[in-house]
Amino acid sequence: MSALVLYDTTDQWGWLGELYGMMVANLASHFGTWTALPVISYTAGQINQYSAVIYIGSTYGEPLPTAFLDDVLATTKPVIWAYDNIWQLTDRAPNFSATYGWMWSGFDTTSVSEVDYKGQKLVRYAPNGGGIMNYVSPLGTGVTVLANAVRSDGTTFPWALRSNNLTYIGENPLVYISEGDRYLAFCDLLFDALAPTTVTRHRALVRLEDIDPTYDASTLRTIANYLSSQGVPFGFQVIPFYTDPLGHYNNGVPKTVHLKDAPAIISAFKYMQTKGGVMIDHGYSHQYSNTINPYTATSGDDAEFFRVTMNPDFTLNYVGPVAEDSTAWATSRINSAKAEFTAAGFPLPKIWTFPSYLGSAADIKVIAQNFSVRAERSLYYVGLLSGGAIDSARYVGQYFPYVVKDVYNTKVLPDTLGGISPDQFFGFPPRLPSQIIADAQRNLVVRDGFASFFFNPGDDLSYLQQTIQGLKNLGYTFVSFASL
Repeated sequence: MSALVLYDTTDQWGWLGELYGMMVANLASHFGTWTALPVISYTAGQINQYSAVIYIGSTYGEPLPTAFLDDVLATTKPVIWAYDNIWQLTDRAPNFSATYGWMWSGFDTTSVSEVDYKGQKLVRYAPNGGGIMNYVSPLGTGVTVLANAVRSDGTTFPWALRSNNLTYIGENPLVYISEGDRYLAFCDLLFDALAPTTVTRHRALVRLEDIDPTYDASTLRTIANYLSSQGVPFGFQVIPFYTDPLGHYNNGVPKTVHLKDAPAIISAFKYMQTKGGVMIDHGYSHQYSNTINPYTATSGDDAEFFRVTMNPDFTLNYVGPVAEDSTAWATSRINSAKAEFTAAGFPLPKIWTFPSYLGSAADIKVIAQNFSVRAERSLYYVGLLSGGAIDSARYVGQYFPYVVKDVYNTKVLPDTLGGISPDQFFGFPPRLPSQIIADAQRNLVVRDGFASFFFNPGDDLSYLQQTIQGLKNLGYTFVSFASL
């Protein structure tokens, strides 16, 4: 299958359109090939070269080509249209309401924190004031309401609808994304356009995070034994070089530990591999120099490839790539990690997860040259899609409910649920198994999607046990990272 992805580029906020285009292209890669273009460059008949077209209207009043409007009205191929400029399409077709069975009435800016789709209550960021399109009542008999927006008073109106070959989503589903979000409905609706015969299945992934050479080896073995007993393969993310340059956890005395100097951990890693564990490289040191970035400067706490500062109220400032950032610098980090693994008797893992999910476009391209797979949420920068200069200050983060091959040309595995966190960590509130399980239930709307979460081996095993059992009760089947 092939998708034509069209996005807006004009006016003050036109640069956002490229980010949304990238997000859609990333998702569309799950189904086959894609081409992404500014909608203003569309030429007559282009839609005929693709299986479906997806347009994200993010600029109010984008000058849509007449050829695009006419082709949308004439084609029988699936068309997904989100948010703005639907009025240009309806104006182009005087008989639109009679043909399609609906007509927009204006954006409803009432607070909406829930979108109901396929029997699940998906979450929506209520302060999002962009509005959701409402419609002239009543809708025609040929209109299918695919999802409903739920106002704070409990009343509802369509969030997405379909008639003939046109699916219309009344807002931009790519903004304010969180776990369990209505973004998942958009991810699932792509199946209707690009893979309608897909068989429903629900798979799960679990990975153990932030394991460095100072970890307790017996705890790692215990966790591996539990997961193996449950028939649950797993990934485990390794930081091969531990450093606490400011002595934050060592009474002010700096401390470093190389993986090769931790024989019990090496033995535990080999044992975990016999129990279904797949090793994942989680950076070189998972921290940046001897600089607090933003918490303690210690491995596992701080970002490695990106500068982050913390305010007195614990909110974070994502400053941008580190000062040294370049292809050469990122390559040196990978080479250092590889040397640590090699010295400990391991090959460089095939899978990578960025520390703190933060890396520049240059960094991510280096990762693509050294690893076949990333397991993470990722950053995407203005310039990547258009081929222009990379703007490191303009980017978006995205997670995927299924496997994709993103614009960096790397396979990316799902990371949908975040991690278990029993305690507050600076500005991050606890996230308990009940919340992971609730969002996994919302993920069931994606007909061939994943529930993917991580667990820190330093936390009580019971939290992992609760989550594993909860996902199994929902019908998820755990699969190996190596199988994807």
